[in-house]
Amino acid sequence: MTVVTRFPPSPTGFMHIGNARTALFNWLYAKNTGGKFLVRIEDTDRERYSEEAVQVILNGLEWLELDYDNEPESQFANRRRHIDIANELLAKGMAYKCYCTPEELDAMREKAKAEGLPTYYDRRWRDKDDSDAPAGVDPVIRIKAPLDGSMIVEDEVQGKVEVQNKQLDDFIILRSDGTPTYMLAVVVDDHDMGVTHVIRGDDHLNNTFRQNVVYDAMGWDKPTYAHLPLIHGPDGSKFSKRHGAQSVEEYREMGYLPEAMRNYLLRLGWSHGDDEIIPTDKAVEWFNLDHIQKSPANFDFAKLENLNAHYIAEMEANALIDSARPFFDEELTNIASQRMLEGIGELKKRSKTLLQFAEEAAFYIKAPDSYNEGAQKNLDTDGLEVLEKIIPVLEGLSDVTPDSVMDACKTLAGEIRDGKLGKIGMPLRAALTGSDKSPAIFEAAAILGKDESIARIQKAIQAFK
Repeated sequence: MTVVTRFPPSPTGFMHIGNARTALFNWLYAKNTGGKFLVRIEDTDRERYSEEAVQVILNGLEWLELDYDNEPESQFANRRRHIDIANELLAKGMAYKCYCTPEELDAMREKAKAEGLPTYYDRRWRDKDDSDAPAGVDPVIRIKAPLDGSMIVEDEVQGKVEVQNKQLDDFIILRSDGTPTYMLAVVVDDHDMGVTHVIRGDDHLNNTFRQNVVYDAMGWDKPTYAHLPLIHGPDGSKFSKRHGAQSVEEYREMGYLPEAMRNYLLRLGWSHGDDEIIPTDKAVEWFNLDHIQKSPANFDFAKLENLNAHYIAEMEANALIDSARPFFDEELTNIASQRMLEGIGELKKRSKTLLQFAEEAAFYIKAPDSYNEGAQKNLDTDGLEVLEKIIPVLEGLSDVTPDSVMDACKTLAGEIRDGKLGKIGMPLRAALTGSDKSPAIFEAAAILGKDESIARIQKAIQAFK
């Protein structure tokens, strides 16, 4: 048997981080077993549908580097097939027409509430003949759920789950306007796409029993189910906007790497011993359904950031600079790229995201146009005096290296600042970078070179003198 998994998101405008993990687990399981990973867009809600929302989902999969084995299918495009199956169930006696009006259904629910009973539809049309149908009422089609016994699902994550059939309702599979419901469409699509494994959030577990009613009524083989625990916020509550970024696009814009995000999402609810750093090739090799945890996982932003820092540190220098290009405000010239390559070790150490990398490396692109508050404090009268004395020191260097710049500044510190090197380094940092924080400033000065460093120092003197 060839394993077939699927990722069926609804185009709601963004790709939630929980959906991204579901996609990842489906992709990994398909890759691990040599199977297929399929994508289906569940776009039956035409009022909320937009091509842009679909593209956001596909862009998210592309950024996460989760390739799929089909042309993404549209659930809405399959509606004729769903309608045919509803009519087939009706002809087989496994479904029936219900002519209840909205008013009757409301009265039914209120009566059940008053009596402390479940507010299910009371099946009044289950055994009636169509000849009893009222005039002018378009019926819905309802499935005939089993009335006795129980239904068991052997879930790969949750274990054995049993539901009494009396808890199932005769749910609608075709609305009165002739449109199929999700509960029917998802089963038909999964069957037609040959899906063998349904891996999804455990908020869908209750739907499984209702969907299995359709599988049984059609005599179709049911897929293997694996219901994943949900992702909670750091405080253990449902993950929401108040906890921070929720969409894949937000994390991309904040400068997280796709390989770091895959690694982090993998560890949210799945484990391989004590391994925390799991590159994608190992994830494909090791992934299985046995090690998925039952309990919800808490999203930890600090862990994600630290994991991202690890992947940045391990990244090849040119690839890292190319990945950071979209985060620079200025065009990245060859000279700037070369400077970054020379200073890549320090830049990596100081960067946990691509955005932070771009901020740390910005001074390599051009001289600062402005100076932050900390830099301004270091460009006071004393700081400007230091800068004026640094210029001839730099001009006198025959070989500009981090060590030669530092030695020269040490000598200057001994002459005018009681040997305190920081009193020299901080004004220099402010002039060269426009900030009071930067990579090692003597190395930065050497990378910028004598002429560029002196030009920046003169610019700062002119701006603040």
